[in-house]
Amino acid sequence: MRWPHYEHIFFDCDSTLTTIEGIDVLAESVGKRWRVEVLTKAAMDGHLDLKDVYNKRLRAVRPNREQIRAIYRAYKQNITEDAAAVIHSLQALGHKVYIISGGLAEPVVELGIYLGVPREHIRAVNVAYNQLTGRWWQQCNPQANGNEPYLAYEKGALTVSDGKAQIVQELLQGQNGRSLLIGDGTSDLLAQTAVDLFVGFTGVIARPNILTNAPISIHSPSLAPLLLLAAGPAAYQFVQNTPHQTIFDKAFQLTDRGAITFNHERLNKKFWQAYQTVHPRSHRSETRNPGRTNRLDDWAPDA
Repeated sequence: MRWPHYEHIFFDCDSTLTTIEGIDVLAESVGKRWRVEVLTKAAMDGHLDLKDVYNKRLRAVRPNREQIRAIYRAYKQNITEDAAAVIHSLQALGHKVYIISGGLAEPVVELGIYLGVPREHIRAVNVAYNQLTGRWWQQCNPQANGNEPYLAYEKGALTVSDGKAQIVQELLQGQNGRSLLIGDGTSDLLAQTAVDLFVGFTGVIARPNILTNAPISIHSPSLAPLLLLAAGPAAYQFVQNTPHQTIFDKAFQLTDRGAITFNHERLNKKFWQAYQTVHPRSHRSETRNPGRTNRLDDWAPDA
């Protein structure tokens, strides 16, 4: 049995492509991390709608442009294990890669470009700055003033919990091919209506609603197992003796150790049949109780 090829791959950013939440890092820089982190967690866990916390978080922090730019540096220092290798391998196999994030646009776009994602495939939340502050009239280039304070954010689909589906549809614009979205939070889970497959990522943080409701979850700190879900185990034949074979080998190793679990029996059966055809080894995930994993190290092999 063949596992389908997903041509369009959508990544969340925070706690998926990077191991941090940008807004929490921003809050920490002004001594308000705890207050903002509580709101972020409530939204990501599905207890509050993102629209109810977005403005509260930014008003609590009141950042300037340079502080927002600094999020990119934090993103870059905390890129999720194998994120770049996975993206490059997907693109080499002909997949189209996108990023859709409720994070702030400037750092998200910079991270995406750094990872090799085309600018036109990245969507995040734009913000406006108050350029009429301080000695603004003395600035040759007001845009270069890192002290410009935050003024407002652009409300839209990415500032509400159920808006990512709209962005997926806009980016696809009737293109052919199956689509897959991977993310860690409620806004990602709710967007599964717009894609053919949703994959929950718990490698950074394991959220109960993802563990319970995602059809498939990846539990390793590495994103490598995504390759076997996005391209299919059979894609291995196309990367042998290329620079991408190493990351595929790691994907198989992690999957053998239980890095992928299922809450959907038909998908479970279909994947393992395709997997065993290419890589006939024993694995724990097929017999594991779906949705049981709730700790970041629970996917690891027994001692």
